[in-house]
Amino acid sequence: MELNGVPLHPLVVHAVVVFGPLSALTGLAYAFVPRWRWLLRWPLVVLAVVTAVASLVAVAAGEDLLSARPELAPIVEEHEEAGELMRNVALGYVLVAGFAAWALGGASALASGRGARETRLGIPAAALLVVGALALVVTVFLAGESGAEAVWG
Repeated sequence: MELNGVPLHPLVVHAVVVFGPLSALTGLAYAFVPRWRWLLRWPLVVLAVVTAVASLVAVAAGEDLLSARPELAPIVEEHEEAGELMRNVALGYVLVAGFAAWALGGASALASGRGARETRLGIPAAALLVVGALALVVTVFLAGESGAEAVWG
């Protein structure tokens, strides 16, 4: 996979590096600041989906790049494993973000802040969202660090 002669993998990776931590920060704010939930609900879900799609494309483009340049295999083995783990965490984060948006969401009165509903699953949903956000940031960092190590030494 290429775009104007440049391998797609290093281009798409930057989307993951931007949207992954942004999605995680949005998840943390959604979990810890209840009065912002009415504003962050849809951005949380959309950012989680964008991160997951970008990670799917990044892994596919990385596998394509590796098949085109098999001599890179020993150099990028750790990066490949970290990228696949990050992809799986990003896909799981979509589920967690959707669950949290449902369990912690609801109509809210913008002026008073009252009226937001929370299901009985609110605390577990917030805890899952925090764990998922932290896992996403850690795996994005590990995949990025191992990729930079593979490229720059």
